[in-house]
Amino acid sequence: MPASKNSFTRDDDDMTGTARADAQETESGRAAPWVTVLAGGVGSRFWPASTPARPKQLLPLASDRPLIVDTLERAHALTPSDRVRVLAGAHLVEPFRSAVPSLGEAHFLVEPAQRGTGPVLAWAAWRLLQADSEAVLVSLHADHRITPVDAFAETVRAALRGAREEGWLFTVAVPPTRPETGYGYIRPGAPLEGEDGAPACFRVGAFHEKPDPETAARFVDDGYLWNTGIFVWRADTFLDEVRAHAHEIAPHLHLLEAGDEAGFFAEVEPVAVDVAVLERSDRVAAVRATFGWDDVGSWEALARTRPADPQGNVGVGAVHAHDAARNIVYADQGDVVLFGVDDLVVVRAGGVTLVTDRRHAPDLKGLVERLPEHLRSGGAAAGSARGPAGHPTSAEDP
Repeated sequence: MPASKNSFTRDDDDMTGTARADAQETESGRAAPWVTVLAGGVGSRFWPASTPARPKQLLPLASDRPLIVDTLERAHALTPSDRVRVLAGAHLVEPFRSAVPSLGEAHFLVEPAQRGTGPVLAWAAWRLLQADSEAVLVSLHADHRITPVDAFAETVRAALRGAREEGWLFTVAVPPTRPETGYGYIRPGAPLEGEDGAPACFRVGAFHEKPDPETAARFVDDGYLWNTGIFVWRADTFLDEVRAHAHEIAPHLHLLEAGDEAGFFAEVEPVAVDVAVLERSDRVAAVRATFGWDDVGSWEALARTRPADPQGNVGVGAVHAHDAARNIVYADQGDVVLFGVDDLVVVRAGGVTLVTDRRHAPDLKGLVERLPEHLRSGGAAAGSARGPAGHPTSAEDP
């Protein structure tokens, strides 16, 4: 796939587009926020295309560009590029810089070890407070599909106002489009005051983790919202809440204060930020998103994020379908031909071919854990850094 030009990778002097204007106008005289991008996951539900050496953030799963490129463009809609930090392991720095050549060493906060979103966001807040005593953070994931960017920026700006002025820890909540069992849900609480015409903000009544199908359908009927995991908060307020509620993290913050970041990661208990802080704090609020969102969590997501042919086949790469319907195909190299099959996921990447029923695609993580090590870690080693060229599916029904 040819290199794509986007607002993050242009030089600042060339920034004349919407994203650059949004970043300059967002704060109206205040210092712009810091944007942290959580980019350290493996994405094993996208095996064999996604492996530890080339995780899904480097794959074109939501558009014709790698997910990390789309994410950094959204980040630049909120803040100048010098206030963006990518959180990832050392082994991912060069692959990310290959995908986005303008990323420099200063754009990375290199995690000494993977310990979950709770410790890594506490560490990021502490690090950025050293550079900016009034730092306000926006935390993004590198594997989301969000459209349109202007509505995304408007939603985040509403949360930034509440985080700065009232000290709320914000999460972004999205109205559900289906009873999804793979997402967490938010029960809205009391509304918060906001500017006229701005996205609605409210206290979080309760968090509910991934429900069964019946409960998910009830949540949708009762007006619950999806929890996107996009967060907005003042760094100092967040660390105060970590100290007050996160017993897994708080006892180890002194190591950061002593400059022993490696020691912090060695001692801290792995925990999600939702569990450690958000579900325990009484200062948690949500803003209702005005944009479309998808978690891009498994191969099934391509049926929602990529165009389909008239028979419902979705293909990325050189894919040819004949007498076939509702298949999802990803071809990293070579051609894939489907004939007389329906409802399959077919992935060809790095010398490995996966064929499974669509119903089983969300369970790939469990399969990968049972595979030999050379398949788990190196299945996509032969693939390109940018993935397939994104050729459209060829529907060849007579």
